[in-house]
Amino acid sequence: MYLIITSSPNAGGLTAACGRAAFDGIAAAGGSAEIIDISAAKLEPCRICDNGWGSCRSQSKCVINDLLPQLQEKIRGSQGVIFITPVYFGQPSERMKYFLDRFRRCEAFNKETGAALKKQIDLVAAAGGSGNGTATCLTEMENWCHHVGAVPKDRIGITRFNRESMLKTITNAAERLVKGEYFQGF
Repeated sequence: MYLIITSSPNAGGLTAACGRAAFDGIAAAGGSAEIIDISAAKLEPCRICDNGWGSCRSQSKCVINDLLPQLQEKIRGSQGVIFITPVYFGQPSERMKYFLDRFRRCEAFNKETGAALKKQIDLVAAAGGSGNGTATCLTEMENWCHHVGAVPKDRIGITRFNRESMLKTITNAAERLVKGEYFQGF
């Protein structure tokens, strides 16, 4: 099972189209996928407990009772993951940042059994307005991968100006994720 995590409240927008393209690519390669849109899910920002390092650091668990623990386990059990976020001010959406920040706090020091450890992850930044900010958004998500021990694969910036060609690129990247057609590391 492959996991596609999106974070846009616009069900008919560019980010949603990227999620469908990734799903189609996984299916075309013979894989199964689940799309989880975290934009409307119960997902809170970090509370910065215990001087910034509560149970997240000591137990790899957050004290907030929301979607995060389920996402940790889904990522742990997945064969690969695709993150798709709209670009807001050159960064992932606020909801994606909530998820990324809290996941990183729980998993960055879990070097033996981390939920994202050695997971292959495709990153997609969808800029609908000006088209600016995809590079900085992708850089932020790539840094997250390194903090949690994940392996960033394709980094795809899509805008309303290159929508059609990049949707095909996302489908192709998802197919390659399933087929394992990537380098295996250095």
